[in-house]
Amino acid sequence: MTLEQVRKSISRYVPAASLEICTSWFSDYQFRLKVTRARNSKYGDYRPPHNGQGHQITVNHNLNPYAFLITLAHEVAHLAAYEKTGSLKDPHGPAWKAEFRRLLHPLIHEGAFPSNLLPPLNSYILNPAATSCTDIPLLRALRAYDTHPNEWLLLEDLASGARFRIRSGRIFVKKGLIRKNYLCICTRSRHEYTLSPVMEVQPLQG
Repeated sequence: MTLEQVRKSISRYVPAASLEICTSWFSDYQFRLKVTRARNSKYGDYRPPHNGQGHQITVNHNLNPYAFLITLAHEVAHLAAYEKTGSLKDPHGPAWKAEFRRLLHPLIHEGAFPSNLLPPLNSYILNPAATSCTDIPLLRALRAYDTHPNEWLLLEDLASGARFRIRSGRIFVKKGLIRKNYLCICTRSRHEYTLSPVMEVQPLQG
């Protein structure tokens, strides 16, 4: 696939202002991008060369352009760190963090992200975690750009006492806030759990 074909292919997924930089990643790192179905456990992943296959990156198809871009940068950073260290040990350690920041900085300075995303994004990349969905301010800001119909809400948006389903199928009742998380009771086991306020949940009647 030529770089022009790559540019055209990914233009539907990433912000227009990021297109040239994203295209350069394909030229620099020679990876295959696979846009996949939505996955509950992750937004994307990276696989190093194996059995004659080159680098492969996958990203969920249902992410908004800014979430897709951050996820793509996250996975390209894994590739870049792997090429430098030759190892996948400590996958979100110092080598990955440095590469992730290096890839995101030009995107931030070139205006690939709207201004209201910059404060939580800049805060997040000071010490990025294994996934952006664990960073509450950034996740809240990114969700504002979701355009697809979504029957899933954030746990913090439900009233106390509400019943809800999580993506694994288990059903809970929301109770009070304990520090930063919500106490919730599994209706089947009656065990208590503390769940993130930005966990995506499906409200249930009754």
